[in-house]
Amino acid sequence: MTAVAKIISGFGHAHVLEYPEPISSIPFKYIFWIIGIVELTLALICFFSRRVNVQAGLLAWLATTFAAYRLALLWLNQKPCRCLGSLTDALHISPTIADNVMKSVLAYLLIGSYGILFHQWWKRKAEGRMQNDEVKSESRIDS
Repeated sequence: MTAVAKIISGFGHAHVLEYPEPISSIPFKYIFWIIGIVELTLALICFFSRRVNVQAGLLAWLATTFAAYRLALLWLNQKPCRCLGSLTDALHISPTIADNVMKSVLAYLLIGSYGILFHQWWKRKAEGRMQNDEVKSESRIDS
């Protein structure tokens, strides 16, 4: 949903869209389009992929880049992220509330994706231990 919102917001007429984004100096309009397309592409890959590691890995990567971006903005003492652009104005939602909602979504994505990756890693590690135990017990029987 945020991907579509960003792409639509990039076509808006809000003056903020013409301002340069503080880290890359690219106008927000283009940033919204680029990030919206990246988000939409990852969403489609996650939706159609059957591999949990791919889905969780892509979400972890995306959430980590968003977290790094937010930390960079915090370091530069920037105001709340206008992640949804002019859509917040159209929905009559304050930028602060939208920013808090997006922080919650980011926390959910970070915790969920890394939790799944950790669980998958732990599962593979346990399966490897089980296989090693089976090989050891077979070698004892053969001896």
